[in-house]
Amino acid sequence: MFGKKTYKERRTALKKLVGSGVIVMFGNNESPCNFTANGYYPFRQDSSFLYFFGLNRDGLAGVIDIDNDTETLVGDDISIDDIVWYGSVDSIKDMAGKTGIANTAKMAELQNIINKVQQEHRQIHFLPPYRYDIMLQIYDLLGIHPGKQKAAASMKLIKAVVKLRSTKSEEEIEELERAAVIGYKMHTTAMKLTKPGVTEKYVGGHVDGIANSYGAMVSFPTIFSQHGEIMHGNPSMNILESGRLALCDAGAETINNYCSDNTRTYPVNGKFTSRQLDIYKVVEECHDMTLKLAKPGIKYADVHFAICRNIFNRMKELGLAKGNTEDAVKAGAHAMFLPHGLGHMMGMDVHDMESLDQINVGFDDEVRPNLEQFGTNALRMGRRLEEGFVVTDEPGIYFIPQLIDEWRASGHCKDYLNFDKLEQYKNFGGIRIEDDILITKDGCRIVGKDIIPYHPADVEAFMSGEK
Repeated sequence: MFGKKTYKERRTALKKLVGSGVIVMFGNNESPCNFTANGYYPFRQDSSFLYFFGLNRDGLAGVIDIDNDTETLVGDDISIDDIVWYGSVDSIKDMAGKTGIANTAKMAELQNIINKVQQEHRQIHFLPPYRYDIMLQIYDLLGIHPGKQKAAASMKLIKAVVKLRSTKSEEEIEELERAAVIGYKMHTTAMKLTKPGVTEKYVGGHVDGIANSYGAMVSFPTIFSQHGEIMHGNPSMNILESGRLALCDAGAETINNYCSDNTRTYPVNGKFTSRQLDIYKVVEECHDMTLKLAKPGIKYADVHFAICRNIFNRMKELGLAKGNTEDAVKAGAHAMFLPHGLGHMMGMDVHDMESLDQINVGFDDEVRPNLEQFGTNALRMGRRLEEGFVVTDEPGIYFIPQLIDEWRASGHCKDYLNFDKLEQYKNFGGIRIEDDILITKDGCRIVGKDIIPYHPADVEAFMSGEK
């Protein structure tokens, strides 16, 4: 938790942007596994609630009355039974004091607060819920069916939250740097453990353990697989094989819930083959190209498509693609190799604020998403970059057997792809290199003092123990 001043300033800024009415912001509740007392799933507070209130306890809500300039923390003090099992925690009054709020109310009183606002015909602002218990709570309080709550959520509040959370303060950047330290430990540990004969699960389990021991938890389920062509390939009991590539996409959350997200791809036996290097060097080039192009005022969609063109040109050089590059990218042929976007916002969520709808986060009135074209429809961040944004730089090249078969059978983009050559890569896997980058005044930089090895010579030297 940051200092009280931070949260008071954030709520003041929020009130100015929203303008009028009453904001009701819900914290999360516990999510038990199998039965109520089995707290299997780690508690994770709602990120927007954390951003504006900083309180990491279940069963809370915040009410911000803009018109009357009052704020109320809503929640119940825990019972003696809970104290026996889980220990004592601060009272609601004490928590309110820590975040700079003068008023408190019990959860049962929230309905009365809502009723009074409705009687006064004032607008109630809430964010779109993503957990079913909160949907039921909103239904009980406001009478809005869960299926209609996303549409009923306040666009004014959504835009205000996105504006404030998009630009990271100095203390947030420091927290992201701490997340990067944990991420470095996770990835370098995975590189050291990767070798023929061990299971994906063995490596992935150690990676998760580091996140849990140094921070709050992983920032998303760890991806570790020698089938890198599967975008979200969680660790299996498959044994790592010499000659294959292992892809590790993992990140950590700090105790204050700021995230890291990095990906590295490396040979299981520690030595790239010439064919692997041919593809790897293209991804490496695109990763570094992004670092040169990303700066304030540049549309991230333009950076994305510059990377797409570069990948397609390099695939032509390797005989995997053909034809005019501009026409090919316009037709979506590049998505055979890169079926996702170049990156996404980063912060308290690994896909920062995605619960508010990615169109509201990564796009704006100027830059709109293309939801029709395969690959391009997975672009999460397209709008102009601003100083203080943190985004991911994650180009990749993948050879997905089912996609190759489907496009070949349908003739999709047949004028731009050499399917006979692609057949030879069906057992290749995939390569992705990812870092979190901070947009600075004149350009960008990778978040984190120590960069996880990704240049081929550095990767091989590290895996051999030379570095």
